[in-house]
Amino acid sequence: MAAATHISLLEYMHAHYRPDHEFVDGELLERNVGKWDQARIQALLASWFHSQEKIWSVKVATEQRVQVSSTRVRIPDVMLVPRGPQPEIIVDPPILIVEILSTDDTYTDTQIRPADYLNMGTPAVWIIDPGSRTGRQCVGSSWIASERLEVPNTAIWVSLSKLFFELDED
Repeated sequence: MAAATHISLLEYMHAHYRPDHEFVDGELLERNVGKWDQARIQALLASWFHSQEKIWSVKVATEQRVQVSSTRVRIPDVMLVPRGPQPEIIVDPPILIVEILSTDDTYTDTQIRPADYLNMGTPAVWIIDPGSRTGRQCVGSSWIASERLEVPNTAIWVSLSKLFFELDED
């Protein structure tokens, strides 16, 4: 990952980057751009969630800016928000955040990014690792590995075995 660039939150909010960057405590940070498995899992999840939007009363979005605090804006791979109009930048806690690991992600990344979402009040964060074909979900303050990832107290779920089957189908 390249060196961070320092800018103000206001500058960041009015800027456009390709690919988009995160804003963390005054630093403009590049994101790891996914390779095939990460991109494909993201597409499969978005498709599954889209097919369930009316049933679960949610909307799915990918790579959408989420202001997790007054000094941080993150960009999750996939997220679910309540149905209804949404602002240009999400400021209310999403129902679910999904991070899909790329080969360039570090262990530190997998701890700090989800903590930002949980601290803002997001009830569920999932981490999916296409490389190891595994997933973890945060329940309370604990990370639990599971084949079926769920959002507590909702009907929202995904079967990792089905997801990885579709990934491997070719």
